[in-house]
Amino acid sequence: MKKILILLIGLVTFSCSVNDDSLVTYQDPMPIETAVLPNAFVLGEIYEINLTYLRPTTCHAFNDIIYKKHNNERTVVIIGTVFQSNGNCTDLGTELEASFNFKATEEGSYIFKFWQGKDDNDEDIYLTIEVPVL
Repeated sequence: MKKILILLIGLVTFSCSVNDDSLVTYQDPMPIETAVLPNAFVLGEIYEINLTYLRPTTCHAFNDIIYKKHNNERTVVIIGTVFQSNGNCTDLGTELEASFNFKATEEGSYIFKFWQGKDDNDEDIYLTIEVPVL
């Protein structure tokens, strides 16, 4: 029992640090500049949707593409992970590319809304593209 108590005290003592220089990370959307879609979809076919997005700083890294469905509307947002340590981030504004696959499963048309950032009133801005299904 005495050995376990000493082990626990040692573990707590050496695992805590007053100087916490740990890396802070959080999720942040990155603006989509352009989206390349076909003029029309064929029902049942799979298409690669190519996106160009803006990497704002050296601390931003691609994490995922969030794809939200609502009826025939698809909202697409690129999520970046921000790795921030002591505020050492440099502004970049670099354009990068990402893509995802889309399968047209319904007749009619699809409306894609690609998140492009916020306006002066803090409202979301979207690049909206409608693609019919043949």
